[in-house]
Amino acid sequence: MVDREAVVSNAKYLRNVRPIDPDEICEYVASQPHPAVVRQVLREEAVDLELVERGDGTFVPVSERPVETPIDVVESLPETYASALDELLVDHYGYEWATGESGDRLRETIRRLKDDYYQRRQVEYDTDVALGYAIYHLPDFYAAVQYTLNDLVAKRLLPRELRILDVGAGVGGPALGINDYLPDDALVDYHAVEPSAATEVLGALLAETGPNVHPTVHETTAEAFEPEGEYDIVLFANVLNELEDPETVLRRYLDHVAADGSLVALAPADRNTSTGLRALERAVADDGTDDSPTVYAPTVRLWPNEAPTDRGWSFDVRPDLAVPAFQRRLDERRADDADAADDREPADGEFVNVDVQFSYSVLRHDDERLLDVTPSANTYAKMANMDDHVSNRIDLLAVKLSHDLSPDDPTANQLFKIGDGSEHEDNYAVLVRETVGNADLATADYGDLLVFDGVLALWNDDEDSYNLVVDEETVVDRIPKPV
Repeated sequence: MVDREAVVSNAKYLRNVRPIDPDEICEYVASQPHPAVVRQVLREEAVDLELVERGDGTFVPVSERPVETPIDVVESLPETYASALDELLVDHYGYEWATGESGDRLRETIRRLKDDYYQRRQVEYDTDVALGYAIYHLPDFYAAVQYTLNDLVAKRLLPRELRILDVGAGVGGPALGINDYLPDDALVDYHAVEPSAATEVLGALLAETGPNVHPTVHETTAEAFEPEGEYDIVLFANVLNELEDPETVLRRYLDHVAADGSLVALAPADRNTSTGLRALERAVADDGTDDSPTVYAPTVRLWPNEAPTDRGWSFDVRPDLAVPAFQRRLDERRADDADAADDREPADGEFVNVDVQFSYSVLRHDDERLLDVTPSANTYAKMANMDDHVSNRIDLLAVKLSHDLSPDDPTANQLFKIGDGSEHEDNYAVLVRETVGNADLATADYGDLLVFDGVLALWNDDEDSYNLVVDEETVVDRIPKPV
């Protein structure tokens, strides 16, 4: 048996001298263990030793530099993960898993999943449900979490050494997204909390991550799990809407977010889950207590001591992903599926889900905000007082909180949700005449800060909202997020 203490002791000495080579370490241990055994010990002790394994097989201290490079576009779910999921499907249903009885079962499972979420019914996970969920949702949450991390990288708030708690980890889409977002020299102590049959899928996919991701899966519920210590990221991805008392759970886990860490919550873009996420954000961040977290992004409270009370429906939209082979296989019409039990042949695209549309919230304890701007009341109108400005042209600071929401009609005016963190009703910027001076409204990214000069405030009775009319008299300047 290898003398683990001797290996660790030598590694502690060498880590400050030169890269740690298992071939060298074995010479310093009395039992002369094989280098492969030493390498395994170093991998198992890497988190405590704060070491990352390099491509040449040596180990070095993890860098103290934060992650600095954001992702531009997530184009697809990598083939490595797609193949791992396909292998699981073959193991459970056989090579022709997408056809015959197994194909029918998976298609019906996905239909039921979508309907359960739409009807806000509790979903019970067995193997069929976990695999169906992976087929339909693995790619979109893989992408969504990476776009969300961009907001932390913008202010260099994502360290290379990370302790992550993924609450309700499911089949692992966000875990894989985080793994691929981080540079190869990052060190991740990853903890997943997942009570269901999804852990089989999660474990198989985590096995495809790099050597510097050290996963632990806790097969228990979010309510029953007892976090230990603090985490750099506490992640809730499409899980808060499934809890009986999400606010209580959220508050408990906020206590385990490090002083310079982040709680990241993701939800689908549909109205129920999106507004539900925003309601939870407001419940914990705007309760007026001294230990309330700060909303870091995207719905930044620009005005001190103000909180929004509008509907809160806000979501980001990113480019579609390439259709993964496993979705395409299940979606294909096949002659032997025509006699399915429900006598329905699956429609083209019914089992393809490559839209990347999501709501998110990032909360922190250190008062950091992605947009560290406080408006002057002498210069800018406050949305909380918008009723006083109806029929007037005003100057305004606001965050862009949607992409174009106008109907698919070339004659319709472009419409964008905006907010400043004080709004009591929905506020929309309506682009009725685009000019060089106001073009930034349409081209700004989700979450960017916009400066409106001379925008016309109107009340919309039909929608119970304020319309901020942007025309030839209005100037809009985009203040990009930090880079």
